[in-house]
Amino acid sequence: MLKIYNSLTNKKEVFVPNEPGKIAIYICGMTVYDLCHLGHARTVVAFDMIVRYLRSQGYQVTYVRNITDVDDKIIKKSQEANINSTELTATMITAMEQDFAALGNIPPDHQPKATEYIDEMIAMIQKLITKGYAYTSPNGDVFYRTDKFTNYGQLSGKVTEELSLGHRIQIDSHKEDPKDFVLWKPAKANEPSWDSPWGMGRPGWHIECSAMSKAILGNNIDIHCGGIDLQFPHHENEIAQSEACNDCKFSNYWLHTGAIRIDNEKMSKSLGNFFTIRDILEQHNAEAVRFFLLSSHYRSPINYSESLLEQAQIKVTKLYTALENINLENYSAETNNSEFFIKFTQAMNDDFNTANALAVLFDLAKQLNISKKLDSNQAQTQNLAYQLKNLGNILGILQQNPSDYLRYKATEDITEIEINELITKRDHAKKEKNFALADEIRVALESKNIILQDSRNGTTWRKK
Repeated sequence: MLKIYNSLTNKKEVFVPNEPGKIAIYICGMTVYDLCHLGHARTVVAFDMIVRYLRSQGYQVTYVRNITDVDDKIIKKSQEANINSTELTATMITAMEQDFAALGNIPPDHQPKATEYIDEMIAMIQKLITKGYAYTSPNGDVFYRTDKFTNYGQLSGKVTEELSLGHRIQIDSHKEDPKDFVLWKPAKANEPSWDSPWGMGRPGWHIECSAMSKAILGNNIDIHCGGIDLQFPHHENEIAQSEACNDCKFSNYWLHTGAIRIDNEKMSKSLGNFFTIRDILEQHNAEAVRFFLLSSHYRSPINYSESLLEQAQIKVTKLYTALENINLENYSAETNNSEFFIKFTQAMNDDFNTANALAVLFDLAKQLNISKKLDSNQAQTQNLAYQLKNLGNILGILQQNPSDYLRYKATEDITEIEINELITKRDHAKKEKNFALADEIRVALESKNIILQDSRNGTTWRKK
């Protein structure tokens, strides 16, 4: 029985989809004005894991992750670079997709762009005005009237007085109330704009997700996701807009990822500890980065450091080492009743507890290593390896051939060709019973962080 922590109620709840066997899930995506950073990676990997797990349980999941491609930051960045905003966003979308794919994420079923849903946004705004939830100001802005929506603050837990004093409230003399937020902005010179009943302009940020979610998934969805920084005001405003417009609950479950910290400090460009995904992947294996991000519960804050990432690398290597030299080609078995599958499912059914799920993988790898060492039951060894590979796949890890992963990065002072030449030389020395030379070659390779592993099928190597 799957239980999910619902940010709307602040408790774990048994998950019940609107339609048996089907799940509609919406994830707030990127504002594409720059390269994606580690915080984006944390959110996308977490919800990719959730989608993978739900599908492994037999659910038909419709996975939507939007793109904000019109925004103040996009306009500013494109003007600074003296390029068209469409050109900037196209470049950043390509980079985003490359980075997310490198981390092992599956593409969403739908990846709508805000600029493709302007008509839907205008229709929602018109309806909100008609129902008295929105109003036009003298300067052409359209604002949402928060006091009209009696449940405003239900997701963030903030009451009206707190919201009025909150530092995120933008003071604007054209608002009826400081808490009101913008739905439509009048056009400015040299900015993207669209025609509307209120003149040329562009949408506010919050209305985008409400309109895209409604257009693709309907008025009421199963799960809405995003980073904890979006809970207020973005998600709070989405609820207000959508429920006032559609006269029904917007999302049944709300999931939020915890924040990223760098060496126990908030990630910030001003502190010089801001890392893009590409910065990190230049120095570290992508699968180790994914493992690191999954090693903590998705709702928990996660602290990034080089030492923690190095530990993740070691742990992934242990799992691949357990799988090494086991032939699973054309192998298939029913494993859903195994003790490891049951324990893994129990962990994941507890609000997607990946930390406990990974512990099951290491227990499985330990048993696999024992089976390999005994070398008495090949069928058992293959079955354990098959289970490890399949459970890893649900988390989006152990996707590579073990030998490929273990060799993923050549050392600076020796090439793969040179390694293989030395292995051939060592094999010849052993045949000639020149064990001193064979051992000398092994030690020389170890000094360059290359570990040799001998088996009856020959000698393989991996990076230490």
